[in-house]
Amino acid sequence: METTDVIEKRQQALVPRAVGDFAAGTVGGWAQVVVGHPFDTIKVRMQTQPSPPIYRGGMDCLRATLKGEGAAGLYKGVTSPLAGIGFCNAVVFAANGYLLRLFQANSTEPLTVGQKAMAGGLAGGVMSFLNCPVELLKVRLQTQVSAGPDHKPYTGVLNCGVRTFQERGLTGLYRGLGITIMRDIPSFWAYFGTYEGLKCAFVYRRTGVADGSQSNGIEQFLAGGFAGIAAWLPAYPQDVVKSRVQMNSKYKSARAAAAALLQEARGGNWSTLFRGFGPTILRAFPANAATFVAYEWTIKALGM
Repeated sequence: METTDVIEKRQQALVPRAVGDFAAGTVGGWAQVVVGHPFDTIKVRMQTQPSPPIYRGGMDCLRATLKGEGAAGLYKGVTSPLAGIGFCNAVVFAANGYLLRLFQANSTEPLTVGQKAMAGGLAGGVMSFLNCPVELLKVRLQTQVSAGPDHKPYTGVLNCGVRTFQERGLTGLYRGLGITIMRDIPSFWAYFGTYEGLKCAFVYRRTGVADGSQSNGIEQFLAGGFAGIAAWLPAYPQDVVKSRVQMNSKYKSARAAAAALLQEARGGNWSTLFRGFGPTILRAFPANAATFVAYEWTIKALGM
């Protein structure tokens, strides 16, 4: 847990810390996209493929993508998350920091890992409202290769956004918001809780004091990577439903997409609920290790 001196320093620098959280979250988001987008493309294509599936597995999807579209195919739709997830990440880290300060306001005791996890979950709920349209555009750009011969290809993220708005209005951009919230609250609860808990554990093993604020770069890298994996464990089936409802307009709601997914899973085919899970977990460690290292480095560089 953080020392009283560290907590008091953060309380005294409330506005600079808020600005620092926002800036560092942006840098962390950019690092996450650069490292993780190719894995994400494979994940989304695995999640949204028809039944019977086109790809035999993640490696088959990777080979087909590279053969048909080259390495650039792995970065389809990257503009949306590069612009959007940097901002979304800034918001979630700033919201998390604000909530931590709010929880700390009336107490001199260091916050527990459980309280930090709760702050993370609430911050995830806030981020859903920004994350939903960003991910919708990303998913549609990533999957348009399999959208059928009648689909007019999007020329880029702006074209995708304008056409979606023209066809369905603002609600079209927020398609899948409910399931996004249901995914993000438990996901970020696990994300920040695991990160803070592991930092404390690593520092305790090294120094005998469970003070996560004293973690070094290697400890932040490992804690961030495992936090990224933990974030998907309570949220992956929701993410499959979200990808499907955002990609395919035939589903009237997330409930309809979930019902169709469960229908496919009947008869013991429960792996349908976890299509793309392998690429997701492979992405989770390096992408989120990069996120937290970039975040902590930026905070330090800003003198926070």
